[in-house]
Amino acid sequence: MKNTTRSLLPLLVSAALAAPATYAANADGLYTGIGAGVSSLDSSDGELGDFVGSRNGDFNVDDDDTVLKTFVGYEYNRFFATEIFYTDLGTFDLKSAQGDGEIDTRAYGLSLIGKLPVTSWLDLFAKAGMARWDTDTSGRAGDTELHDDDGIDPVYGLGAQLDLAPVLVRAEYERFDFDSDYQVDAVTASVGWQF
Repeated sequence: MKNTTRSLLPLLVSAALAAPATYAANADGLYTGIGAGVSSLDSSDGELGDFVGSRNGDFNVDDDDTVLKTFVGYEYNRFFATEIFYTDLGTFDLKSAQGDGEIDTRAYGLSLIGKLPVTSWLDLFAKAGMARWDTDTSGRAGDTELHDDDGIDPVYGLGAQLDLAPVLVRAEYERFDFDSDYQVDAVTASVGWQF
């Protein structure tokens, strides 16, 4: 098995390095994609405070869920793109001595993307933008009913993308910084199509 792996490794590396540089000739234009992954809720000291209308309870919010996303972007050149996105960040369970609840979050917005080409088919990228988000909550914290909320706040992230024109494959990390007491991290893998 080790000999087989040793003999396949140079072959795979050679094939990857010899990948056609068709993308370089098509380094701009419209693209779209879908992705899925995992999201996790990060709340400072376990308190959601005014965000869910609960001043009288500490929630245990160490939870994660499935995230689904779709995006449409335009690449102006190998170094810069803009992207609109919609992301369903999942439902998180909130546990406390005063009662349990749930919080479900969705977001859509616009990101600016800066790219660093590593090869003709591999890019590293960083993104920053703004997201319009809204939440649906259910449950109670003692005598306080949790309430829905929404807002416009920053989103940013890092990732890598394989450009195998016309197919693209992407892995990325994003932070949705919705509130000082409420951030959602998302790690996703996406597949897309360049037009």
